[in-house]
Amino acid sequence: MRRALSHYDRCGRVRMVDVSAKPASFREAFASVQVKMAPRTLRKIKDNPKGDPFEVARIASITAAKRTAELIPLCHPLLLSHVDVQTAPCRDGVRLTSGVRSRGPTGVEMEAMVAVAVAALTVYDMCKAVEPGMEIRRLRLLEKRGGQHGTYRAGRLTRSRGK
Repeated sequence: MRRALSHYDRCGRVRMVDVSAKPASFREAFASVQVKMAPRTLRKIKDNPKGDPFEVARIASITAAKRTAELIPLCHPLLLSHVDVQTAPCRDGVRLTSGVRSRGPTGVEMEAMVAVAVAALTVYDMCKAVEPGMEIRRLRLLEKRGGQHGTYRAGRLTRSRGK
């Protein structure tokens, strides 16, 4: 099956997808990103005079997810039921992972991606005085569930039965 790009009409004009006829269903998405930083920067995070960068990043991510439709022009405004970002040290810095849930006619993938992207930018902002050369890497959708296209897990799509 070949799918078309849904944000274009038959003439190639940009359009917002009409989801008014789609039934509301449970939607969930997870995304991740890495902030590459030196071990000394990660150690100094506890002593950051601006506060805990990871807690500030969590709050920023929730706010950003709720405002995704204001940032991405063709996204629908959604009523989100849950947004969270978790942080975990990794080999080259810190990994941030978001989870977003909603019950509605369209998915929450963009909200999950925006949540971790803004979380990473917040960590960068709060730590840049120590290490301005940090890198934000590997922003990606890990998984999405719900909707008519089935479940997606990093690199594969599985069809769901029913909706």
